[in-house]
Amino acid sequence: MPEILSRKVLLDLAVSLDGFIEGQNGEIDWCIMDEEMGFNNFLNQIDTIFYGRKSYDLWGESTPDIEDVDLQKQMESIHTKKKYVFSRTQKGTDQKAVYINENILEEVEKIKSQSGKDIWLYGGSSLITTFMNLGLVDELRLSVHPVILGEGKPLFVNIKQRLNLNLVDTRRFSSGVVQLIYHLK
Repeated sequence: MPEILSRKVLLDLAVSLDGFIEGQNGEIDWCIMDEEMGFNNFLNQIDTIFYGRKSYDLWGESTPDIEDVDLQKQMESIHTKKKYVFSRTQKGTDQKAVYINENILEEVEKIKSQSGKDIWLYGGSSLITTFMNLGLVDELRLSVHPVILGEGKPLFVNIKQRLNLNLVDTRRFSSGVVQLIYHLK
């Protein structure tokens, strides 16, 4: 009988050189998006997205008024994915997302064991921290952007123990972005 492989949870996000995922006022205008970075390939690798409630409220069903056809297609692709929202306050399921309020470890393990593609851990920062502390992130894909913000929302806060990582790939782009891909040891 063939072995059934578990889906992976992928933390894929942009980070400034000084370790911030947002500027002081939540700005992300410093993030570089270009075809060379292969975001469409990443979107084809996943069929599920994990959001914290605040991130979902901001971006989960966002349809910005943009003229960039490629960015519109990316947003459409994101909106076709199955969405889980982790929230302490909002409960239930609606047409667009399933809400998870407790038993995060068990619920995520159940989702990972279902057939399908990999899962994108979108964030926010408190959800990322929870997933890191529970050992639920299988791969970190950090795109380090050539900017120093000085202040903002840090990538990691309140990590409970040291996590050793294994660098499995690096990619350098003409924009100056360097993508680092790590697996947990």
